[in-house]
Amino acid sequence: MTGLAFDTAFQAFAATADAYPDNAFLCIPARADRDYWPMGVEYTYAQARERILALKALYARSGVGHGHRVALLLGNRPEHFFHLFALNALGASIVPLNPDNTADEMLYAVSHSEADFAVSAGSRLDDLRALAGRLARRLPVYCEDDLPSILAAPGRPPLLGEPGLASEAALLYTSGTTGRPKGCIISNAYFLTSGSWYLSRGGRLEFTFGRERLFNPFPVFHMNAGVLSLMAVTLSASCLISADRFHPRSWWRDLVETGATAVHYMGVIPPILFKQPPAIEETQHKVKFGLGASVDPTLHAAFEARFGFPMVEVWGMTETGRVLCDNMEPRQITTRAIGRPRDGFEVLIADDGDAPVIDGEPGQLLVRFSGSNPRQGFFSGYLKEDEATEQAWRGGWFHTGDVVRMAPDGMLHFVDRRKNIVRRSGENISAAEVEEAIITHPSVHTVAVMPIADELREEEVLACVVLVEGVLANRALADGIFAHCRTQLAYYKAPGWIVFRETLPVTTTTKIQKGLIFGPGEDPRRVVGAYDLRHDKRRRDFGPAANRTSG
Repeated sequence: MTGLAFDTAFQAFAATADAYPDNAFLCIPARADRDYWPMGVEYTYAQARERILALKALYARSGVGHGHRVALLLGNRPEHFFHLFALNALGASIVPLNPDNTADEMLYAVSHSEADFAVSAGSRLDDLRALAGRLARRLPVYCEDDLPSILAAPGRPPLLGEPGLASEAALLYTSGTTGRPKGCIISNAYFLTSGSWYLSRGGRLEFTFGRERLFNPFPVFHMNAGVLSLMAVTLSASCLISADRFHPRSWWRDLVETGATAVHYMGVIPPILFKQPPAIEETQHKVKFGLGASVDPTLHAAFEARFGFPMVEVWGMTETGRVLCDNMEPRQITTRAIGRPRDGFEVLIADDGDAPVIDGEPGQLLVRFSGSNPRQGFFSGYLKEDEATEQAWRGGWFHTGDVVRMAPDGMLHFVDRRKNIVRRSGENISAAEVEEAIITHPSVHTVAVMPIADELREEEVLACVVLVEGVLANRALADGIFAHCRTQLAYYKAPGWIVFRETLPVTTTTKIQKGLIFGPGEDPRRVVGAYDLRHDKRRRDFGPAANRTSG
């Protein structure tokens, strides 16, 4: 089934539910310490359709229609998906809230989106009502567990006309790495295109219609679980296994018990799983492939050999909908390969002036769709930020902010986010490359590398390290990690500073939040556990690596 046959996400769901009512649609794994469905639950397409149509009727008689927005604070509960499709059927849009956000962060999303009302899980109802009380306008808040027979009518009329491909289906707020988070307008066309794109990748990402059970441990307020995975299973009459988050100790058991045939990963998940002791469940799963990003190239082959399935590296972001992926054999798993452009998804690697770089040189990844509409299938724009939208699309290409290089064979290789590049004595150093070297040290559990100001060399390499349980932080270990790095990296890339921390802050998708590692005004070079290694960064003593380039 292809998404191109429909005008809305709900139409795609309804068609699948009509044709395959008894297929499993949604599975919530058991989790005893969770406040919803601790024993787990599974819905067929027919069962989910019943819930969705009941909610659709409630919203319709309450006056909700085309162009209205409803904020959802439901986390990864199954009800999130029911409300999404019910609202989509009427042309309304969801504004999913991050349950881990502060009150001020959620207040911004609700205010900026001008949500007409909000629906909350019972456990967060008081929080959301308190937040609504701070708004200058009235925001009705309802408990999902106890919805009335009719809701307060929205304070504005619906848009004219029937909902279609261009209609807003969701408003997803980005992480806000610079300034306030931006509201990405996600249309029905985006929903349908992203799901169809995933299903058509082939190779090691082959979907068997009606048979797949896709395990996704990421939050539904992101496009990964909330759009890409959801629409892939919907269009293939398959099942989405929506876990509340990544649980390393029960990971393999959860995969076995839910019958997962595919998994999504990101961030620190692969190294954490690899460093766990062997478990019988890791040999009993039915997983055919993993899809995600940032597997350490030095770990990739060993991970696949131990756990028995390919980890397919991809690149994508909220604004693009589509993904690049290294899914065709032979995959280049000893590199940071993310695939080749294909099927109309075009790329340009550009310098800071948007001019193409020399082949093989790193530059910013610019993307677009071929044809008369380069924005086809992408996000529809940033809400209330037309200037930022056009700046991101300057020259007819979307500027991703990611640094990549293209090999002679056309393979794209991820280098790093532009903001994660350390500029030391004129050399550009990828934080990701240094992280890959450090994480292979047997005493290192997690690492985050970032630039830090340096009086002599503009910036220096700072490594924030969490050690495996039972290992003590000291100068000798810092020297050992440094020595480990210099066997793999040019001397100038090795960390000039190492800071040992007990933990590192992460998002709900396991991405390390580098901006939150240190407090406001805190100097990483002066904290307890900081070691200055700059005096060891000399071209001598580095063997063959010293011959690469100077710094």
